[in-house]
Amino acid sequence: MNKHIIAAAIAVAGFSSAALADGHSMTVGVSWSNFQEERWKTDEAAIKAALEAAGATYLSADAQSSSAKQLSDVESLIAQGVDALIILAQDSAAIGPAVDAAAAEGIPVVGYDRLIEDSRAFYLTFDNVEVGRMQARAVFEAAPTGRYVMIKGSPTDPNADFLRGGQQEILQAAIDSGAITIVDEAYTDGWLPANAQRNMEQILTANDNGVDAVVASNDGTAGGVVAALTAQGMEGIPVSGQDGDHAALNRVALGTQTVSVWKDARDLGKAAGEIAVALAKSDGDMMAVDGQQEWTSPAGTKMTARFLSPVPVTAANLSAVVDAGWITQEALCQGVTNGPAPCN
Repeated sequence: MNKHIIAAAIAVAGFSSAALADGHSMTVGVSWSNFQEERWKTDEAAIKAALEAAGATYLSADAQSSSAKQLSDVESLIAQGVDALIILAQDSAAIGPAVDAAAAEGIPVVGYDRLIEDSRAFYLTFDNVEVGRMQARAVFEAAPTGRYVMIKGSPTDPNADFLRGGQQEILQAAIDSGAITIVDEAYTDGWLPANAQRNMEQILTANDNGVDAVVASNDGTAGGVVAALTAQGMEGIPVSGQDGDHAALNRVALGTQTVSVWKDARDLGKAAGEIAVALAKSDGDMMAVDGQQEWTSPAGTKMTARFLSPVPVTAANLSAVVDAGWITQEALCQGVTNGPAPCN
């Protein structure tokens, strides 16, 4: 009796839809690159809720920013019998052996929020090129002339270059006209705020504080940038970010960060859980995933992907994140006097 016949027999018998052909409950393993970042806890809660709704079990491992540990984490999750994997890759170039190991066991993989350059991995993320456009657009509206610094993401994360490409699209005409000048730019190893702060401090020193705006690629790096600017009495110049971190949204309310492009991690996590279940139940058939599309990576790899839509949050629409239950008004407005709505 083949796997499909057994699965059909289980369904007819009235077992949980999350039961697999060999009779055990579905288990989904999640490999996190670095679970210490604020946002991943929100993603995890949404993934867990989606899996629970499907009757599936959640297992996870934290690579703690080590690509080597992530490979061993994935091997461990496979050994524990997971039916699907969700991987937030620490290093997209180093994660290949993990995908090979999963494929050898017939385990589908969801590349979560960061590209895994492998057609066997379903790619789920927000439109990161558009995130970059939104970041640059908000900063450019606040500072249409002047000296810009570009604080990029991790050099091992393809998202860093997707974001940078979107940013350049918005700024190119002003660069060509001479209205703005990019005085420096730097990658941020591991997306770590401390590294972003160090980079920004060095750039400020090298340019005698001659900086008028900073396009930072996420809220963690923006926090490092704002710390460096504040130390020089320069807080308040335009700075971008993304993720809707609570600390960043508070900075938007305070006026020390211009925009946080909000990628509602609750939506992304829910989608990841649902996609992992769909792939496990369909023997990895990516066409079984709602909202999937064909997509070709910049390197030419043909992928199956789903892209969610981001929302730029500025002082003009801060109430949106409170109304959505993303952050409380108290947390958003901490330390704010006479700020934008709803902090006024």
